[in-house]
Amino acid sequence: MGSSMKKIGVMGLALVASVMFVAAAQAEIKIGILALRGAPKVMEEWTATGAYLTDKMGEPVTIMPIEFAAIEPMLKDGKIDFMLANSAFYVEMEKLYGAKAIAMQVNSAGGKPVKEFGGVIFVRKDSPINTLADLKGKKFMVVKASSFGGGQMALRLLLQNGIDYKKDFAEFKEGGKHDNVVLAVKNGAMDAGTVRSDVMEAMAAEGKISMADFKIINQVKDSFPFVHSTELYPEWPMAVAKHVDAAKAKKLADALIAIKPDTDAAKKAGILGWAPPADFKSVRECLKALKYGAFAN
Repeated sequence: MGSSMKKIGVMGLALVASVMFVAAAQAEIKIGILALRGAPKVMEEWTATGAYLTDKMGEPVTIMPIEFAAIEPMLKDGKIDFMLANSAFYVEMEKLYGAKAIAMQVNSAGGKPVKEFGGVIFVRKDSPINTLADLKGKKFMVVKASSFGGGQMALRLLLQNGIDYKKDFAEFKEGGKHDNVVLAVKNGAMDAGTVRSDVMEAMAAEGKISMADFKIINQVKDSFPFVHSTELYPEWPMAVAKHVDAAKAKKLADALIAIKPDTDAAKKAGILGWAPPADFKSVRECLKALKYGAFAN
């Protein structure tokens, strides 16, 4: 009798331990971040934010770099609780799965706050291409068709100027990462390419390219501090998945918005901090114009 009671006791303890383990696993907050310049770059930039949020939330916050194709299924299946991705991806996830923007990145342009971004179309300095019309029949590279700043913004601009990317290029390729697109044009593998505004400046600062080696097509002259060819759209939002309770979402949003520019979290991410989310109407309109994804109809 005694030994069987002991067994039940041990089994009970094991059960309690496994329940506690499950609870601990559930308590972890997972933030999926779109890895536009690769997974190591995400960890280098966002680990400090994860540590800061772990402290503020009082439970572990895990940063998860995720490739373009994997982020939607992970959000859909509840495998991530929050998502940092481009604005176009966000409006699709909002439409399909009820994701909600809770904060928005404030980028730094030489210490000045920037809450928008654009797409830049570029060619080599010695290229005969000078206008959008000249791009017809040429080899054109985007980051991905699902990349907002590195694809969709420029493709919408081209459509507005009578160029259909599905049939008007000699070759249309995806580079996968922003750096690949810039280098493909620099090396002459492609005639022209598009990336999000601030990528070329970042690569120049890292010594990978010189801005003088390139020509910007349809350059917009305005007060925006980075070269761009398209109109400007709201920056990347942090979005919360539908399954996360509102109090937790608010706590995380408040913690993000409280981040100051001089903190490790902001410095490592290369941003000034976070602001309340913008209106993403212009982003929805861009995807409708392209008949893209959730906005195909």
